[in-house]
Amino acid sequence: MFDHLKQDISVVFDRDPAARTHFEVLTTYPGVHALILHRFSHWLWELKLQWLGRFVSHIARFLTGIEIHPGAIIGRRVFFDHGMGIVIGETAIIGDDCTLYHGVTLGGTSWNKGKRHPTLENGVVIGAGAKVLGPITVAKNAKIGSNAVVVKDVPENATAIGIPARILEEEKAKKAAEKAQFNAYAVGDDENDPINKALQPLLAEIKALKKQIGALADTQSETKVAKAFTVKKTKSAPKKTNI
Repeated sequence: MFDHLKQDISVVFDRDPAARTHFEVLTTYPGVHALILHRFSHWLWELKLQWLGRFVSHIARFLTGIEIHPGAIIGRRVFFDHGMGIVIGETAIIGDDCTLYHGVTLGGTSWNKGKRHPTLENGVVIGAGAKVLGPITVAKNAKIGSNAVVVKDVPENATAIGIPARILEEEKAKKAAEKAQFNAYAVGDDENDPINKALQPLLAEIKALKKQIGALADTQSETKVAKAFTVKKTKSAPKKTNI
């Protein structure tokens, strides 16, 4: 328990430049408070004390604005930045070193019992307001952009954005992903939007067509001028008389 707490506090300094002292983090960070109370409520849930676990979870929600079902499994060094409005369902699984921003929902899409919430593997970053829904898997080191709605699996090292979320081009090398800096709000400067890639050839073709149309217009204009000059010359030429 104390080992988890030490890691929960130390990870804040790696991902939040506003953190100054351990005492400040322990006393003023609702994400840390939510994790502490969740580990207690989850322990009660595992002991089959479901009502008591839910009650502790309810108190945690009231105090922190973060709602975590006591049945959810959360790994080590998880960081809730700001945290307000985060909702994590009963069968959700969060791996180690994940980061969730405010307004994130790990929700279900079915009323049936069983696995119905997402699984986040290690190192996942989910931007503010994103909704990850259903028993899907967000693979290791994947990123979910802010306000995205994800309903399908996300591959390792990939980035998903949009509504519904689409997968951006995966990073070229695994080493590059490991060396990459932490991307706040799951936003980086190396995004490669597939829609943008699809539009570029169309824009290039439109530009080429405009050039061809311009050339045709110039040719037609030159032809008209030549015809007009020929007609004028013919009219102005003296008529031959027979003697």
